[in-house]
Amino acid sequence: MSSLRNAVKRKTHKERAQVGARARHGLLEKRGDYLQRARDFHRKEDAIRTLRERAAMRNEDEFNFKMVNSRTKRGVHVVETAQANKYSQAELRLMKTQDVGYVQTARQAESARVERLRAGLHMLDAKPKNTHTLFVEDEEAVAGFDAAAALDTPKELLSRRFNRVRNAQLERGDVVRGGVDAGSKKARKDAERRKAAAYRQLAEAAEKEGKLRCAAE
Repeated sequence: MSSLRNAVKRKTHKERAQVGARARHGLLEKRGDYLQRARDFHRKEDAIRTLRERAAMRNEDEFNFKMVNSRTKRGVHVVETAQANKYSQAELRLMKTQDVGYVQTARQAESARVERLRAGLHMLDAKPKNTHTLFVEDEEAVAGFDAAAALDTPKELLSRRFNRVRNAQLERGDVVRGGVDAGSKKARKDAERRKAAAYRQLAEAAEKEGKLRCAAE
C-alpha cells in the first residue's frame, strides 16, 4: 500500500509571495534564500573563529621574512610585488643576453626535431627497402621461377613479411597464429594511425619552432 500511496501525485505546496500591502519591503525571503544566507554567515563565523584561535596560539618567537617585507597602509595589508632598481643596467643587459641565447638554442633544437620528424614521415610514405633475394642456377630458371613453389607456401601468403607458413604446415593443420598480413585491413589501419600521429607531432613542433623564431627576432 505504501508503494501505491507514493505513486499517486501529491499537491505541490508553494511558498507564498509578498502580499501587496508589503510590496514596499521587496521580495519575501524564501527558505532557499534563508539557507544560503545562513550558510554564508556561519562560514564567515567559522573563519573568524579560526583566525582568533591562531592569533591566541601564535608563537612569540616565530619569524618569517614577510614580517619585515610586508606593511599595512591605513589598516589594509599591502603586498609589494616588485622592487624598483633591484638590478643594475649591466645585470639587466646580461639577463637579456642570456634570455636571447636560450631562445635561440631552443629554436635550433626544435628546428632539428622538425627535420627529424619530416624525415620520418618520408620513411613512412616510402616503400620498405628490405628485400628477400633468391638465387637460381641460370636464366632459364629465372624465366620459369615460381616464388610460391620455392618458398613452399601458398601464393596468398607471399605478401607476408613474417609468419609465412609452409604448405606442409597447412596440410597438418598446425598453423602458426598471431601474425598480421602486411596488406590486411588491420595493418593498413595501424599504418594510417601512426602516420596521422606523426603528422600531428610535426605540426605541433613546427608551430613551436615558429613562435621561438618570432621571439628570437
